[in-house]
Amino acid sequence: MKAAYIDVHALQTLPYSNTNRDDLGSPKTVVFGGYERTRISSQSWKRVIRHEVEKRLGDPAVRTRRLVGAVAEELRGRGWDDGPAEEAGRQIIVSAGMKLESKKKGQQDKAQDTSVLFYLPQAAISELADVVSGHAEAIGEEIAKKKPSKQGVLPTDEVTQILRSRSGTINLFGRMLAELPGGQVDGAIQFAHAFTVHGTAVETDFFTAVDDIPRDDDHGSGHMNVGEFSSGTFYRYANINLAQLLDNLGGDEETARELVAQFLRAFIVTVPTGKQNATGAQTVPELVHVSARADRPVSYAAAFEEPIQSAAGFAARAQTRMDSYAEQLNRVWWDSTSTAFHAGINLDKELPNLGSRVESYPGLISSVLENTGGTAGDAST
Repeated sequence: MKAAYIDVHALQTLPYSNTNRDDLGSPKTVVFGGYERTRISSQSWKRVIRHEVEKRLGDPAVRTRRLVGAVAEELRGRGWDDGPAEEAGRQIIVSAGMKLESKKKGQQDKAQDTSVLFYLPQAAISELADVVSGHAEAIGEEIAKKKPSKQGVLPTDEVTQILRSRSGTINLFGRMLAELPGGQVDGAIQFAHAFTVHGTAVETDFFTAVDDIPRDDDHGSGHMNVGEFSSGTFYRYANINLAQLLDNLGGDEETARELVAQFLRAFIVTVPTGKQNATGAQTVPELVHVSARADRPVSYAAAFEEPIQSAAGFAARAQTRMDSYAEQLNRVWWDSTSTAFHAGINLDKELPNLGSRVESYPGLISSVLENTGGTAGDAST
C-alpha cells in the first residue's frame, strides 16, 4: 500500500510559560469540550520549524514586504549611491507588473513597502541585484525624468523568474502570491493549533525591577508590571501531503525525502520562542507517533474533546487516551495505514495501537522513511 500522507502526532508538556501571546499579552486559548484550554497557534510553531529546516539545509528564505529596501541595501554594499539603489529596488516591482504601497503622510523611509508579502529564497535578493546591475544606465535615465514611467526598465521575464523561485521550505509550506502569475505554491503541510489535553487557567505574575542607580529617597522598584502564563500537556498534529510535495519538486523524490526528514526532525526539536528568556520552557515531546496513510490525513484531536481530569499529572493519561482512540479508529476505519511507529519518554505502558515502538526519535524518523521508500539522511543526527 503506497503512502499518500504522513501524519505526525505529539504530546508535549510545557511548564509555566507563554510561548505564544494574544494581542493583550495573555497565552492564547480555545474553548474545546466545554473547557478553556491553552493554545499555541500553528503560525507560531510553523515559524520556528521553518527556520530550523532552513538552518539544517543551509537554504534560508525571507518573508517580507521590504524587498525594495533589501535590494537597495545589497546594491549600496556594491558601491551604489542611495538614490539609484532605491530606484533600482522600485524598478524590480514595477517591472514585474506589481504595485508598491502608497506612501503615508510623514513616512520617513525612502524605500517603499510592497503591497503584498513576498516569500522567496534569501539568495533571490542578490540575484535581483545582479539583474539590476546590468541595467544601471537605464535606471539612471529613469531617475533623470521629471515623471517616472509606469513601465519598468528591467527585463520582466528575468525578474519574475527570480521572484517565482523556491526554497525547500517554500515547497513544504507553500506560498500565497496570486499577484504574480506562477508565483503561488500550494503547501504540502497542514499544521494544527496545539492545545492542552485538559482545562487550564491563566495565571498572573506580578513582578518588579530594581533600579540599580537609586535616589537617596528610593525605597521601591524602578518598574512594576504583570505577566500572564499557563502550563499544560499539549496535543500537537501536522500532516504531509506527499503527492503535493512531489508535485512542488517536479517529481524529485530524493529532495522530497530529505524535506520530509527535516520537517519531522524540526517538528520534534523546536519550541516557540515567546517569553523563553523569562521561562526557559525548553521541553521535548513525551510521545511522538508517526503514521503513513493511503487515503487521507487523520488528526487525533477528538480524542481530547473530553478533557483529561487528574490531580497527579496529565502526560501518562494522555498517552493512554491517544492509544485508545487509535484502537477505536482502526476498528471502524478502512484499512488505510501502511506503517506506523512511536517513540517517547517514560512510556510505562505498551501503546500497541500507535504502531511499532522505536527507541529514539532519530530512529523513529529513519523507520518512517525507510518504510515509505526513503532514508532519513542527516535528519537522524
